[in-house]
Amino acid sequence: MGELMVRNSVERGWSPRNRVALVSAPWPLFSRPSIQLGTLKAFLGARIPGLRVDAHHLYLRLADAIGFELYGSISERSWLAECIYGALLFPGNAGSIERLFTREARGRSPLRDAGFHGLAESVRQVTGAILDETDWSAYGLAGFSASLCQLTASLHCIREIKKRAPGLPVVVGGSSWAGESCAAWLRHFPEIDAIVLGEGELPLTELVRHFQSPPAERVPLCSPAIVTREKVLRGEGESGFCQLGSLEELPTPDYAEYFETLRNLPSGRAFFPTLPVETSRGCWWRRPGRGGGGGCAFCNLNLQWEGYRSKGAEKVVAEIDGLTSRHRALSVAIVDNVLPSKDIPRVFGGLSHLGKDFRLFAEVRASISREDLEIMRKAGVEELQVGIEALSTRLLARMNKGSTTIQNLEIMKLCEELSILDFSNLILQFPGSDEEDVRETLKGIDFAEVYRPLRPVRFWLGLGSPVHRAPRSHGIRAAFNHPHYAGIFPKPFCREARFLIQGYRGDLGLQRRLWRPVVARIKAWERAYHRMRAASGGQPPLSYRDGGDFLLIQQFRPRGPGLNHRLSGVSREIYLHCASHRSVAELVQRFPKISEDRILPFLRGMVEKRLMFQEGDRFLSLAAALCRKSGEASF
Repeated sequence: MGELMVRNSVERGWSPRNRVALVSAPWPLFSRPSIQLGTLKAFLGARIPGLRVDAHHLYLRLADAIGFELYGSISERSWLAECIYGALLFPGNAGSIERLFTREARGRSPLRDAGFHGLAESVRQVTGAILDETDWSAYGLAGFSASLCQLTASLHCIREIKKRAPGLPVVVGGSSWAGESCAAWLRHFPEIDAIVLGEGELPLTELVRHFQSPPAERVPLCSPAIVTREKVLRGEGESGFCQLGSLEELPTPDYAEYFETLRNLPSGRAFFPTLPVETSRGCWWRRPGRGGGGGCAFCNLNLQWEGYRSKGAEKVVAEIDGLTSRHRALSVAIVDNVLPSKDIPRVFGGLSHLGKDFRLFAEVRASISREDLEIMRKAGVEELQVGIEALSTRLLARMNKGSTTIQNLEIMKLCEELSILDFSNLILQFPGSDEEDVRETLKGIDFAEVYRPLRPVRFWLGLGSPVHRAPRSHGIRAAFNHPHYAGIFPKPFCREARFLIQGYRGDLGLQRRLWRPVVARIKAWERAYHRMRAASGGQPPLSYRDGGDFLLIQQFRPRGPGLNHRLSGVSREIYLHCASHRSVAELVQRFPKISEDRILPFLRGMVEKRLMFQEGDRFLSLAAALCRKSGEASF
């Protein structure tokens, strides 16, 4: 494979002015091509005739070289990822970097066995060998896309490439460079020639055309999204975004180089990759007005966008159909921050009609309807990340989620019912949370433990998030770069730069104490859920079968023997009607022959038996239906 790549890199007949390198450094998921590179490659190729764009997925090459298991262990934790190349960039900080790596690697056997110094040296040698396979002087511009986990790796690769091709202009972009630190980056890292703010299609097109022109004929770069050293010296600094008005302008991503590398892997290491696809940019919940709530308080995922834009349903279906046919792959990850809810029926209905056995992943809000989720499941959605975040309605309000505990339990139940793996988070230690939030959370877990456990995630302060912008309202007295950065980067740079992950002073100690019972409860939940799943033969631990005029409910419990319940007549009808949460007033209207005085005791009895959940005057039946033929998923 190395000989093939060298031969391609020095092909004759291509002027450097007409060649661009796009680079994605470690440590993204190795099982996916970079959507940033694929999208930019396709866009530049369509906009600039005669331009050759080469996409270098360096992370896949590294994963193959050091082993997929070891690579995966590192890529799962951003601090681990930043430590490896951080030690190569800043050897003077090797001691503090190793200590950080050792703390973060605790309990991960592949990393313990590798050893930090040996691992860093191995990564250095492999990275150098990979970079040596390409003639970087054959390019007129190199662009690096860097998100979380790619910061130090990108800087190391840029530095090494500049050694090999000193005159090569290098531009960087992506969420790792978001914020207000362009001047600091350009001042401390002279290998970087320009920074793109926000999405890259239009600014990168301008940069390519700029460097295609002879030096004497180049006009000044005018895009507000391009920051150069010259602009900083003139006092212009950061300015703004320059983005597409419509995502319909985007061609289908081009992942050719990723799949070329994949085809050349030894057969024993080959795998079926997941194709990333985007249907929208931004977050419709973040938009003020028009149904938006200004965004979740903890979220800083949309710093690189202005507004919210989505592709048409027909375009999305055509892209997924084309990509899966071209690359003979059926796993697709829709990488939007949140799906455009209005297009779900058309997008996933269109995918169903293609007749392909897709395995799809997406992120949705908890307010998604049963009907939309059933359409998605039929199309092949087997994995979801739902914006659950909390099982306390008080805390959800503080997070500005626009959802409630009863909604979150309903979507968790639907995932069980439809055999969809729910990889959702439960945020711990949210600043300003109190004992009542913790009590509500523990109560929510008591009722949720028959569903797949949520993944506990400690709150981290994101640069530019609503909490970061209004710290005092969340009990934060001061915010600053996370202390781990000072252990990796030189201190003079840390004093000037602002990183995506922030540290803060506030109620950290209090929050750790408050949430300890929840941490312990989640561990017990994980153990109990898998025991109940095994005891139920792989079925949902709380489920029902409908007999037409009676209902059989099977209840496996984390403690004690399982129970069986039979509901008949109106009791059955009420329970089924509460498959979606209902208020008492709605139930009285639906069953006018039964008084509220008769309905309430039944509902409360169901809650006492953990067969229903009550929030205020609303009730939700918790048992998942077994009768829905929606396919199987492996738990």
